[in-house]
Amino acid sequence: QVQLVESGGGSVQAGGSLRLSCAASGRSYVSSIMGWFRQAPGKDREGVATIDSGGRMSYYADSVKGRFTISRDNAKNAVYLQMNSLKSEDTAMYFCAAGDKWLGLPLRPSRYNYWGQGTQVTVSS
Repeated sequence: QVQLVESGGGSVQAGGSLRLSCAASGRSYVSSIMGWFRQAPGKDREGVATIDSGGRMSYYADSVKGRFTISRDNAKNAVYLQMNSLKSEDTAMYFCAAGDKWLGLPLRPSRYNYWGQGTQVTVSS
């Protein structure tokens, strides 16, 4: 089992940056794929970025490519999401998640078994 706690959210003006962190615990963390998802009010949860267990492969939603970077530090049991050039449409609750396998759908929420409580990101224009 994996326990996840997000931090680093906040309010920022458009064009600014934030770095989200996810602290993981549990013996399954090292072998887990890790992802960041977001959910805005009235919208479905969507995949933002994901990374494999070794940190070698990653996938991004088209809407964040070139602006967001996912990384992980297995020695620290942590996953990060660096968000640059933020836009108002990036405003949402951001969630960290852990799963076993992508099975061809790396940004599909159903591929992930464990979820954090979320951290709010608000971007003002």
